[in-house]
Amino acid sequence: MDQLNLKHLYYFWMISREGSIARASEVLDLAPQTLSGQLATFEASLDGLLFQRERRRLILTDLGRTVLGYADQIFALTGELNDTLRLAPSDRPLTLSAGVSASIHKLIAYYLLQPAMVLPRPVQLNCQTSGIEELMLRLKRKELDVVLADRIPQLDEQGSFTVHPLAGSTISLYASPEQAVTLRTGFPGSLNGAPLLANATDAPYFDKLMNWFSLQGVRMNVVARIDDSALIKVFGRQGLGVFAAPTAIRDEVCRQYEVEEIASINEVKDELFAITRGKNPAHEGVRAICHGNVSFQPLLRASKKSSNSN
Repeated sequence: MDQLNLKHLYYFWMISREGSIARASEVLDLAPQTLSGQLATFEASLDGLLFQRERRRLILTDLGRTVLGYADQIFALTGELNDTLRLAPSDRPLTLSAGVSASIHKLIAYYLLQPAMVLPRPVQLNCQTSGIEELMLRLKRKELDVVLADRIPQLDEQGSFTVHPLAGSTISLYASPEQAVTLRTGFPGSLNGAPLLANATDAPYFDKLMNWFSLQGVRMNVVARIDDSALIKVFGRQGLGVFAAPTAIRDEVCRQYEVEEIASINEVKDELFAITRGKNPAHEGVRAICHGNVSFQPLLRASKKSSNSN
């Protein structure tokens, strides 16, 4: 079979739903003989039977159950499409495909995406998390509308992509309440030899943090490298070490994970960017992300100098 005949598939689907050719023919306004002939043609193209005939009953075969599973999905989607096309153009949901670098804290990603989610027009968000190189490849293939990143990747194609600076945040250190009380005294010297839960997702701010430690003459003891931001915080709550997270989400981190802030480090910033195809994205949701005002505080605009597109 070179090409699936959707009309035949639809007739089969209706027969399966109605339970008999006679009832399906009434719904479709076709003669039972015509519908039976169409079903036979479809079965011949599949080189297999879709139904076993038992007296007046139609029983799905294994092949029939398999085909029906796909048909259910196909015609559910066409039903949704019909509903969407009935809407006025301004009322149709706007599909937004966004890629989020795995090293960005998920709550921060939510705040960055929020301007697109509160547009007057309904938005259907498809959000994918991965490494920045994979996300950039998907953006190039037009599988994504925008990529949220915490570093500017190597852009091989001049003028094809634009980097838009977004709100960023300083970085804070957190620990269990017992540890935080001890480590606040004499900070940052108090961190010498303290256990550190390291971020293993290649987050740029973590490299900046390690450089800051070095400049302060501080050497912490890395006890774990974890690529999941939530798991790092769970370890921290259990008193297994100090961890870093953006100051902008301090209240939520402390509340959710029952930890306390040791200190905020103004010299270490988590800079964030939106990367798009071209300079002036036509997508309404992408424009909202690039130019919207996110709602977390404090806000630090990423460096304009570093945002020049290649």
